[in-house]
Amino acid sequence: MAEAETGKTATEGEIGILQRRRIEAAIIAPIYAGMVREIGEAKAQAILDAAISQAAIDTGRAFAERTEGGTSLLTFQELQSLWTKDDALQIDVVRATDTHFDYNVHRCRYAESYREMGLGSIGHLLSCNRDSVFCQGYDPRITLERTQTLMEGAEHCDFRYTFHPDGAADATP
Repeated sequence: MAEAETGKTATEGEIGILQRRRIEAAIIAPIYAGMVREIGEAKAQAILDAAISQAAIDTGRAFAERTEGGTSLLTFQELQSLWTKDDALQIDVVRATDTHFDYNVHRCRYAESYREMGLGSIGHLLSCNRDSVFCQGYDPRITLERTQTLMEGAEHCDFRYTFHPDGAADATP
């Protein structure tokens, strides 16, 4: 059945991402601390980055499978309600078309939460690094360019998503 007939969306039944990230971080924190003790910070971060990146790709694929009628940048934009839920992000949309979705984040409760949990040094691994690889799983025709994040001390995050209708862009995350 089509979405209009069922009333279902890819986000139906999903908790907000901020709540999900807090739960995940609480589980990851002691595991990460143990890895740092056993193998050092650099190796622990590399393992964490690889595992979370793969999880983001898998999550993107799962959302894509639930997207009625196929994926696009417009269906991707609809998913943003999960990331902004619970006032998680304060954003200003710069451009939202079928080929570009550009916005700036001026407040990030993800970054604030990780700092409160004592995980600010790996917050970029827990959240920021997921953004571009999520696209690979959701629709490889979508790429993200971002030059700065609040997590790493910038005044704002600059998200610039582009949809390449003719196929996957030659971009690396």
